[in-house]
Amino acid sequence: MTEMTMVEALNGALRHCLEKDPRTLVFGEDVGRLGGVFRVTDGLQRDFGEERVFDTPLAESGIVGIAIGLALAGWRPVPEIQFDGFSFPALDQIMTNLAKMRGRSRGAYSMPVTLRLPSYGGIGGPEHHSESPEAVYAHTAGLKVVTPSGPNEAFNLLVRSIRDPDPVLFMEPKSRYWAKEQVALEPIASWPIGKARVVREGGHATLVAWGPMVHRCLQVAAAAAEDGVELEVLDLRSLVPLDVETLVASTVKTGRAVVVHEAPLTAGFGAEISARLMENAFDDLQAPVQRVTGWDIPYPTATQENDYIPSLDRILLAVQKVLDY
Repeated sequence: MTEMTMVEALNGALRHCLEKDPRTLVFGEDVGRLGGVFRVTDGLQRDFGEERVFDTPLAESGIVGIAIGLALAGWRPVPEIQFDGFSFPALDQIMTNLAKMRGRSRGAYSMPVTLRLPSYGGIGGPEHHSESPEAVYAHTAGLKVVTPSGPNEAFNLLVRSIRDPDPVLFMEPKSRYWAKEQVALEPIASWPIGKARVVREGGHATLVAWGPMVHRCLQVAAAAAEDGVELEVLDLRSLVPLDVETLVASTVKTGRAVVVHEAPLTAGFGAEISARLMENAFDDLQAPVQRVTGWDIPYPTATQENDYIPSLDRILLAVQKVLDY
């Protein structure tokens, strides 16, 4: 076990896959010689060569198109889109080709593409550099959507994603890139894609989150514990496939749920969580499911970011609401 940042853990996962499978390719804007904007690919081109780790033009649709062609030819591509907001020019390739190739070919072709996407806010980025498009991609049948919350999760989930025969959109929380924790650079077999994790036990209510909001919910749980309220924190890890069993089990245990995410409220993935709980845990709910989210506005400027991202106070108010119901 070694203490490392999420950036270092992701780098370790890419290095692991490049070493274990010669079909693995890493490419994108500035990922080669520069090592990526966030240095996630630092040193990989030096150690594995320009044929396996290489830079591309600034053309997101082209990056995804290249990945699709390489996958059809037997490679295992790991392209990077530099920022979440930059992925939208590639929507046609992602939705029309990447997600549908297995179905279109009646299973003749797999599509082992892991599209790395630095995501969410919290870094004071300019326009188009902080988005939360997970609901868009989760709604695209044929894609898996995975998002780690810390370094250990990042290493294991990225390795699992790259090994997966289907396309995975891997959303990396930018605000957690510099978080540190102990990481073993060997994949943990019990952490497959599609398995949620209870990161803090509690009995009064369940906080459901993914990506950067898991850490925020742990802060909320620590604050609530000072007043004798024990909150359970559930890290979904992946939105597609969704671990409904663990989600329902935690909510049935506590009887109350608060869903937290950075994306806007309307049609956000929290609505899907709420619906699943209504369908599967209605008789056990002691209060309506609450959502704490970003506002229904375009992502604001850096100076207003803290008023947009769910705060401790907003989440605690939602907790109080379900407890008082």
